[in-house]
Amino acid sequence: MIKKFLQPFYTAYVVVTFLISFFIALPFFFVISIGNNKKARRAIWFIIHYWSKGWLWIIGMPLRVSGPKPVEDRYVVVANHISYLDTVVIFPAVPGYFRALGKIEMAKIPLFGFLYKQIVLLVDRSSAHSRSRSMRLMWRALRYESSVLVFPEGTFNETEEPLKDFYDGAFRLAINAQRPILPIIFPDTVNRWHYCAWWKFSPGVNRAVYLPIVETAGMVHEDIGKLKKHVYELMEEELKKYPYNRFSV
Repeated sequence: MIKKFLQPFYTAYVVVTFLISFFIALPFFFVISIGNNKKARRAIWFIIHYWSKGWLWIIGMPLRVSGPKPVEDRYVVVANHISYLDTVVIFPAVPGYFRALGKIEMAKIPLFGFLYKQIVLLVDRSSAHSRSRSMRLMWRALRYESSVLVFPEGTFNETEEPLKDFYDGAFRLAINAQRPILPIIFPDTVNRWHYCAWWKFSPGVNRAVYLPIVETAGMVHEDIGKLKKHVYELMEEELKKYPYNRFSV
């Protein structure tokens, strides 16, 4: 009863703190983005990295990282996707500078879309040409710039299973680029911000768990299915260790 009464006040607090901090940072993003190069993108990532860590703490959703800390390298980072909050938690959770693959539809949101386009590799999943282009951009980023993050489920997992089926893209990329895969799981974000209700926030710890690095050196295209299955089983097994306690909406 008390939780239901306090819910609107907590939601308002989360939204207001986000908007205030976003609009304070926006002029800096505009100025930095003029460069439109690797240095500018890294500077934007640096600001978001520390902003997201601080904002999560301010709203009572601090990040806690566990698991074997990976050495500095360029990885194909794969993570489960269960909440809008995942797109914030990834910035303090992923070790080092990275670029993420994201839906082109998000770039159409006023103001936020401008920032989104600066740091995300865009893909239109309905277009074969766009998917092919995004693969080339990710390969180039891995080779010359940073790690790349992909949510291999493609969209929110709205099933009762720990994971949805994976797409091939992240694993094809890792083999094409001959880069290792870093799997990360987020077991709590769905309980912090449920995908079915944008207004339903709940304070608490957000855990990010690093899983062992999966090497791809020497693998060829015929190994994509085997690699995908191996990473899926690693992540599924780890997710089963955490209570799957999605609150009802």
